[in-house]
Amino acid sequence: MADPSSYRPKPGQIPDSPGVYRFRDDHRRVIYVGKAKSLRQRLANYFQDLAGLHPRTRTMVTTAASVEWTVVSTEVEALQLEYSWIKEYDPRFNVKYRDDKSYPFLAVTLNEEFPRVQVMRGAKKKGVRYFGPYGHAWAIRETVDLMLRVFPVRTCSAGVFKNAARTGRPCLLGYIGKCSAPCVGRVTPEEHRELAEEFCDFMAGRTGTYIRRLEKRMTDAAEEMEYEKAGRLRDDIGALRRAMEKNAVVLADATDADLIAVAEDELEAAVQIFHVRGGRVRGQRGWVTDKVEAVETAGLVEHALQQLYGEESGDAVPKEVLVPALPEDTEAVTQWLSERRGSQVSLRIPQRGDKKDLMATVGRNAQQSLVLHKTKRASDLTTRSRALEEIAEALGLDSAPLRIECFDISHLQGEDVVASMVVFEDGLARKGEYRRFQIKTFEGQDDVRSMHEVIGRRFRRYLHEKERTGEWPEQPEPEQSEQQDQSETPGPLDQPGREDDGRPKRFAYPPQLVVVDGGQPQVAAAKRALDELGIDDVAVCGLAKRLEEVWVPGESDPVVLPRSSEGLYLLQRVRDEAHRFAITYQRAKRAKRVRSSPLDDVPGLGESRKQSLIKHFGSVKKLRQATIDQICEVPGVGRKTAESVVVAFARAAPAAPAVNTATGEIMEDDGGSTHD
Repeated sequence: MADPSSYRPKPGQIPDSPGVYRFRDDHRRVIYVGKAKSLRQRLANYFQDLAGLHPRTRTMVTTAASVEWTVVSTEVEALQLEYSWIKEYDPRFNVKYRDDKSYPFLAVTLNEEFPRVQVMRGAKKKGVRYFGPYGHAWAIRETVDLMLRVFPVRTCSAGVFKNAARTGRPCLLGYIGKCSAPCVGRVTPEEHRELAEEFCDFMAGRTGTYIRRLEKRMTDAAEEMEYEKAGRLRDDIGALRRAMEKNAVVLADATDADLIAVAEDELEAAVQIFHVRGGRVRGQRGWVTDKVEAVETAGLVEHALQQLYGEESGDAVPKEVLVPALPEDTEAVTQWLSERRGSQVSLRIPQRGDKKDLMATVGRNAQQSLVLHKTKRASDLTTRSRALEEIAEALGLDSAPLRIECFDISHLQGEDVVASMVVFEDGLARKGEYRRFQIKTFEGQDDVRSMHEVIGRRFRRYLHEKERTGEWPEQPEPEQSEQQDQSETPGPLDQPGREDDGRPKRFAYPPQLVVVDGGQPQVAAAKRALDELGIDDVAVCGLAKRLEEVWVPGESDPVVLPRSSEGLYLLQRVRDEAHRFAITYQRAKRAKRVRSSPLDDVPGLGESRKQSLIKHFGSVKKLRQATIDQICEVPGVGRKTAESVVVAFARAAPAAPAVNTATGEIMEDDGGSTHD
């Protein structure tokens, strides 16, 4: 690990002008490329106190062994040079969207004498027009099949084309009218190229003009009584309209635009792009990337724009690019896009109307893409094994923590304080073993004290189970409140009649690792709770959400795992699941409190009779004003229950007048008014 001060440039050596900089490691490999309006100000940020740097930035500067820079004239030149260097050096600490070369495109090879329509994947070639990308190759073939009736462009391979030219016989498509058969000279090279260009124009969104032209030709043919020709043109128009219907209109003003949306968390980001041409979605693509550098949404958008348009020109760059956040150097990026297109490009955030609605749809696709990626990643056995090994190595454990328990505290401004415990075994969630707690030893907001209480209660239950089965020396009986902790989904071991079968009950399995949501204070509280119980074979760590730092007991500095680490990814997923489970319980508890009524305190009054009472009187307010005799009129409600209902309402309103339990009458105050 290098000390950044060992290669820090001397004061005044860095120019105060736009440029691009490169960090290299001790093997002279480029590990990071960045651009700046002012190289002096930007590079100074990397050489401050390491404790003040973001963990990802800290890892980068301590991995590097040197820094160099290139001065340019404008910010646009800096953007172009940064893109070129990222493509050339593939630096490990830059955001790199996973390659989208697996997406199929509809391609027209205008660089050949006889252009060919085909499905293409991989790197784009010069002189080839591309449309898409499409989600599936079959979608391209369906579209092409409909279009060939009107635009009979060559679709055969070079071998088939040469064989047909040699034998003088076209392929089947030539016989059925879906190829103009340039191989046997039915059309000249110029006529075939014109067909290919019309095909490209139609696919680019210029559909209205061409269909109107066909309709006029159909009308003229009908007037001249050339009914067969008119019928063919009618069928051609129908085929084109069916091809257009495959892409529904999403923007009514025939907009040409690309919409880019980003879904992200602390470790990864998913980008989705919808390509809209002529108001219709013509293609869709997406990437997922590890956030190996400290980057905000605006930075992710800028990287996506570089990836999308770095090698494009002309109409491949649309007139309008809609994004969720504007890049830091919006003016420079807009100018760069305009230069690549050859005309003005609008880069903006949609604020209202159809474009904003469509952006929301793209955003939902990005979020689903990120969730799907995480699901696939979590389900991979090799990846999970590597994650557990990385955690064991980082925390100095003797073996991989096959059972991990994570605890989180949740409250709303100090009220309804609850805690959650989630369990991961072999890297997978065991939801049947989740537990939730109410904080009972004190009131108010104190996350550290709450964590100490919850860890203590969980492991006292563990010791109790050990003592019950004879595997542990006798321990004090757990508190009654602990016995009442409930899981979200009780398992079969929690059912009545299973208490003395000798099988392990709740909390019987100890984890190899306890993870707490928080930093040093929460970790210290968890460790103290374990020490008080004499448990020394369970490791403890904490994951601080702000910087994703891993804290261990007794250490003044955190353990910083690489951003691409599978171990850090697993710890984050465990922590996020504990947070989700805790906040779900806390919200449900708060909602229940809000919905509570004095009837809840009436012994023996179930939900069904509560509803009968409210239905009979029409409202809680009228029920509160009812006498005991009136309440007794409700089917299923006896006098004793009716008296309890009246008393419960009286207790719930201490400022209200007293209730005469003998008569059920509400006593009026001196002013003669009653209180609801």
